[in-house]
Amino acid sequence: MARELTADRRLPGAFEGETITRRRMMTRSAYGLAAMAGAAVGLPVLGFAFGPVFTRAQDQWEPVGAPSEFDDLNLSRRVITTSPGVGEAGKTTVFIRRRNPAIDTEPEDRWNHFVAISSRCAHVGCPVNWVPAAERFICPCHGGVYDIRGIRTGGPPPRPLDRFFTRVRAGQLEIGPRFSVNSQLRRFSPRDPGEPLDGIGQYLYPSRPTERKL
Repeated sequence: MARELTADRRLPGAFEGETITRRRMMTRSAYGLAAMAGAAVGLPVLGFAFGPVFTRAQDQWEPVGAPSEFDDLNLSRRVITTSPGVGEAGKTTVFIRRRNPAIDTEPEDRWNHFVAISSRCAHVGCPVNWVPAAERFICPCHGGVYDIRGIRTGGPPPRPLDRFFTRVRAGQLEIGPRFSVNSQLRRFSPRDPGEPLDGIGQYLYPSRPTERKL
């Protein structure tokens, strides 16, 4: 009798020998089915939303003209496609000139016989414009100013303007992947606007997983 009372206190509502009540079993089964249904619906949605974040973009090269169309003193404007398949939103302006040893003091290699500078300000991404009279890139949004090499000379931008790899193929100058630079024009994997690359900034602001790694 004492053992029956102990068993009743241990598992209220259970028959003798039962370790779990039918009500509790049904409740747990319902929770399990609900979790399975939620996973069946939620996992594909999460994969669709976050899958592109981890899909690395393919390198692309776009011809912009014959090498003879560019000199080492004047910047030529070209429009290239950086994100195919999205129309005008996937295009950007690039300022191009031939490398000039008198002003381009960074090491020369096969990718910088021509200098291609992004028009996207390194502060918040507004489009900058080259002003020949001032010999400066000027951002109309917050007053960012850059010299002909794209190095910041005034305003809030934390680093120089981004650049693009260049090469000559089949008689055409081609513009390739974008990269970011620090104040010494050392190359880094592309960063977002507002992210510095000097000192500890290069470690505090790593590039996105989808960006091309240098």
